[in-house]
Amino acid sequence: MGNTIRDLLNRRGDRRLNKALHTAAMVRMAHVEETKAYVEKRTAEGKTVKEIRRCIKRYLARRIYNILETANLSSITA
Repeated sequence: MGNTIRDLLNRRGDRRLNKALHTAAMVRMAHVEETKAYVEKRTAEGKTVKEIRRCIKRYLARRIYNILETANLSSITA
């Protein structure tokens, strides 16, 4: 248990953004069929809900970052 190494999202960053990611992850886990299937699959693999939520939050953070980067690049070239 003490030897587990994880890549965590930065906890020192924007607390409002972290709360928004947490809320989005919780809503997706409860209401989005694709995410529900993902949770079931990962639970069957032996992952805890906390670990699954961490994966979903990381996915959302990457997706949002890519969307913002794309929007930023298109505004620079326009």
